[in-house]
Amino acid sequence: MTIELINTGSELMLGRVLNTHQQWLCARFADLGRTVTRQVAVPDGSADIENAVREGLSRADLVVTTGGLGPTCDDITRERIAGMLGLVLHHDPAVEAQIRSYFVGRGRPVPERTKVEAMVPEGALVLPNRHGTAPGLAIRVDPNPFREGGRASWLVMLPGPPRELRPMFDTEVAPLVLREFPLEGGFACRTLKTTGIGESYMEELVSGPLRHLTDAGMDLGFCARVGEVDVRFVARGPAAAAVVAEAERITRGLAAQYIFGEQDDTLESVLVRELARRGQTLALAESCTGGHIANRITNVPGASAVLNAGFVTYANAAKVSVLGVPESVLRDHGAVSEPTARAMAEGARRVGAADWAISVTGIAGPSGGTSTKPVGTVHFAIAGPDGTEAFHQVNAFDRETFKYITAQQAMSRLLRRLAAVC
Repeated sequence: MTIELINTGSELMLGRVLNTHQQWLCARFADLGRTVTRQVAVPDGSADIENAVREGLSRADLVVTTGGLGPTCDDITRERIAGMLGLVLHHDPAVEAQIRSYFVGRGRPVPERTKVEAMVPEGALVLPNRHGTAPGLAIRVDPNPFREGGRASWLVMLPGPPRELRPMFDTEVAPLVLREFPLEGGFACRTLKTTGIGESYMEELVSGPLRHLTDAGMDLGFCARVGEVDVRFVARGPAAAAVVAEAERITRGLAAQYIFGEQDDTLESVLVRELARRGQTLALAESCTGGHIANRITNVPGASAVLNAGFVTYANAAKVSVLGVPESVLRDHGAVSEPTARAMAEGARRVGAADWAISVTGIAGPSGGTSTKPVGTVHFAIAGPDGTEAFHQVNAFDRETFKYITAQQAMSRLLRRLAAVC
């Protein structure tokens, strides 16, 4: 099976928006046992879109476009593709009713322009949009005038916003792919999520012990991102599930201290899940991260069951008045120090009435460092029922990366602490 992705949008070509669709869709297809063979991005011009789709249909069994289905003047994917295929657009009352329901449910008037989103090419399958207004569309192009011998292809058009595209792919497109392009033989794919170790170090750690499996055909892959490395196993054939299970067993045995989850887990979702399982609560005392840890945790559904309070005590006066950090500690050791981090965590646990508390205090830069406390210095503390521990790191990155890495280190340390106390 050959798959091509076409991401549309002039904002992508201008560098104003990061194209996250490529990575996300390629990973989703890989989880289904299919590999994307080509991916392109084109601006909103009609000729660019038509040429890209025509080329894709000339080669691929499945072409997926993203973007250009909305109501504004630059959303032309639906109309241009319908015209290229000689398909008449017709009004779909069910789609219009869904659009109206979306706005009415939010107490907002229905913009007149959104009616264009209810125009559907003849013969197209409507993919419901439960998180927006523009539906997705799926068309079986048969015969395919652009492909040798007229061989049929599927063309799927998805909306551009990730919060609409991603659930639509999972609920509508994935079942279509599995139905129309069944796999021959077995397939298994597993991803382990790690933090606290670099990509090259992880490869050195596991590649040797897994060589008998990779020599037999298993794919071993690594994907590095800020603060994390994914380890991916892919196998095909009747024994695929057993091969991947063996690879996972070996890797967990070697890298248990770095593994925090699997598949689509995030560090914050695993932490929330583990605290909820234990019936325990958390408080946060953040200085240099400015509430970033709290933001990530509250992005997790169910966080209200575990997060009691978050304090952004950026100024020393706030550390004293809110968390009860002794003025003598700040005077003698400074805001960025182990004693201050300990006092912040213990104060947050006490004031927040929580089982556990995390504190972070550091120097994000680019200025403010000294010879003894360089830019990037961070002191952490975790206060819990069994006492308070402190540690420090030097995260010499830009401010945004500094905050993300610092949050990773804090949350992963608490996860390891929870595991240690069972």
